[in-house]
Amino acid sequence: MSPKLSPSPHAPQDLSAVDLVTVLHALADPVRLEIVRQLAGCGRIGELSCGQAEVPVTTSTASHHLKTLTCAGITSEREEGTRKYVRLRTAELEERFPGLIASVLGAAKAA
Repeated sequence: MSPKLSPSPHAPQDLSAVDLVTVLHALADPVRLEIVRQLAGCGRIGELSCGQAEVPVTTSTASHHLKTLTCAGITSEREEGTRKYVRLRTAELEERFPGLIASVLGAAKAA
């Protein structure tokens, strides 16, 4: 099952329309999981610019992974000038899928 696309590239995916399989599929990729881990570790700021995510792939591949996370409802984006910022939708994900992100990140850390 492929992720459903948002109506606009900047509109957050409605999490009530996202199923668990879509979220787990997006988190199954090691690069996307690393992006989520970095976003979860951002602390108070809670977001990274697209170029700040440290991943071992090309820029175009990183862009694909960021889009996949956004389409799955895991992240949201905002633009400021020429920069794009990505944030983990922690509160929304916790409400829709309680404990999922903490569990996935904890399991990834233990592996």
